[in-house]
This record gives sequence, structure tokens and C-alpha cells, in this order.
Amino acid sequence: MPRGQKSKLRAREKRRQAREETQGVKGAQATVAAEEEPTSSSSDCCKDPTQSSSAAETPSTPQGPPSALPPTTSEAAVSCTRANEGANYQGNESPSSAQAEPTTEHSQEGLDKKVVILVHYLLYKYQVREPVTKADMLRNIMQIYKNQFPEILRRASEHLELVFGLDLKEVDPIRHTYVLVNKLDSSSSGRISDDVGVPTTGLLMTVLGVIFTKGNCATEEEVWEVLNTMGLHAGRDHFIFGEPKKLITRDMVKQKYLEYRQVPNTDPPRYEFLWGPRAYAETTKMKVLEFVAKVHDTTPSAFPSCLEEAIKDEEERAQARVESRARSSAMSGTHSRATPSSSSCPK
Repeated sequence: MPRGQKSKLRAREKRRQAREETQGVKGAQATVAAEEEPTSSSSDCCKDPTQSSSAAETPSTPQGPPSALPPTTSEAAVSCTRANEGANYQGNESPSSAQAEPTTEHSQEGLDKKVVILVHYLLYKYQVREPVTKADMLRNIMQIYKNQFPEILRRASEHLELVFGLDLKEVDPIRHTYVLVNKLDSSSSGRISDDVGVPTTGLLMTVLGVIFTKGNCATEEEVWEVLNTMGLHAGRDHFIFGEPKKLITRDMVKQKYLEYRQVPNTDPPRYEFLWGPRAYAETTKMKVLEFVAKVHDTTPSAFPSCLEEAIKDEEERAQARVESRARSSAMSGTHSRATPSSSSCPK
């Protein structure tokens, strides 16, 4: 099979797995919503999940349909879901319930659920800007799956990167403390729009990758061809990102991450995407290429023309930084020479 075809198949399989795990998140949201007390209020939405006093990880049969979550995801819904799902992070799984199913406690389905819950837990910590330690995750999430911690953490980390554009970084190797870092510049909040309550950098990086690999300008059809494989469709609400067309053609454009313009001399009109000035400022072609390569389960060298352009971009950025520092030093020196000392003041 040609190398390019293998790469496409790997990428499609990776997107399928991410979509399945994301759908698992949706199922978890519905379950948690069903567990909520009718008297719960919106003021409880942003409480630390580990402070919840809910009981066992596996709930009893929901009493009626979930009413806390609307069909589409808004910031309040996602925040409340993550906070309320914290009931599952408390680690209150009783010994009897853990021993009741000894043959299935390490099943693939059980591991998948732990990955989903860990993704929620880490997203909550990202939202409230708190680091998380390995001990926290073992105590609040892993429970009887402690031996599978490395695998669960690896899969959760990959999911956070590919779907949300967040990298899990170990900032203290002694205490094993982790933080989530946005793939964009650290000055970015990770929320492309005030209306979006979850990090959307993963979606943005995907669109930027399509644009870059299509010669720095991608038609709307080319962008949607990729997004459709991720379960995102124009005009159809996504339970995490909301209505994706509004997000990429209005919100991201308004925030100057993308440019969305009509192709000249087209009737009916057709549109195309380009990088916006904020994308150039907060990421690089090399970072986007590395993201694309990871999605395709390969290396940047699999895209030789893009790699060559990315290397050239890195060199130009490095040269620009050197020149900027040189100008700053020259201006600083000129200013210090022009400023008279106290001894030179007229008497």
C-alpha cells in the first residue's frame, strides 16, 4: 500500500478512536446530569470535583431524563458537567462494589471509562487553573486501576492534545505534578470565543493544519472534508464545540485566528480559509506540522515540502528575534547616552 494511503488510514483510525472516546464523554455527561439533585443550583457549577460527596462511581438507574444539560454544549453546561462529574473523582467506590466484579475490573471497557473520567478531571483542573499530582489522580480517579495508570494517563493526554489542543506537562518530576498547557502562545486563554466554555485549540490547530498542508490557503470544502471525519458538520450542533461553522467562520475569524474570504470571481460564491495574524503570532508552522504529523501517526518528514517551509519559517523567526534584540539594545544604549548625569546639570 502506498505510504500516503497508509498515513491517511492511520489518521482516519485515530480520529475514529478520538471520536468514540469523545462520545464516551457525552455519555458520562448524561449519566452525571441524571444523578444531580433537583435543588442543585448554577452556583455549584465551579466547585472542585474532589469536594463532592456523591457516592459510588457507578450510579444506580437514573430517575428520569437528565434535565441539567441542554442538547448543545454551552459554557455553563460544560462547567457544571465537569464539576458534577467530580462526584466520580472522590474515590468513594466501596470495597464491596470493587470486589463484586473481579473479572471485569480491568476490562477494556473499564479502562475506556477511566480515560474519559480522567479527561474530565484534567479539564476541570485546567479550567480552575490548578495543577494536579500523580497522587491526586491515583486517589481520585484510578482506584482499582492503579496498575494501569501509565496507559490511562497516556491515552487521556493524547485525547486532550488531539481534541482540545492541550499538552500535559510534568512541572515537578519529584512530586509528579502536572499542568495542562495550551498549544498556542501562553498568553492565549484557550477559549477562542467567550461563548465557548471548553478549549477549542485542537479544532483550531486542525484547521490551521489543513490550510498549511494545502499551500497556506484551503477551500471551505477541503476544511469540511477533514472536519466531517471528526464528526463535525456545518449546521449540526456538536455536544462539545456547539455549531462548528459559527465557531470557525465567525468566532475564530473575529478573534483573528483565521481569515475567511470569498474566492474571487466565483458564482455561486465559494470561500477559502487562511491563517489570521493571531495564528502567526501565537503558533508556528513547525508546531502545526508536528500536530498534523501526530494526528497521522507519523513524523513531519512525511510532509517534505511542508517541513522545508516550516524550517525556513523557523529560521526567519529566529533572525527576526535577533534583529529585534539588536534594535532594543541599540535604542537602550542611545537613551542612556542621551540622558545627562546629575554632575552635568548646570549649577
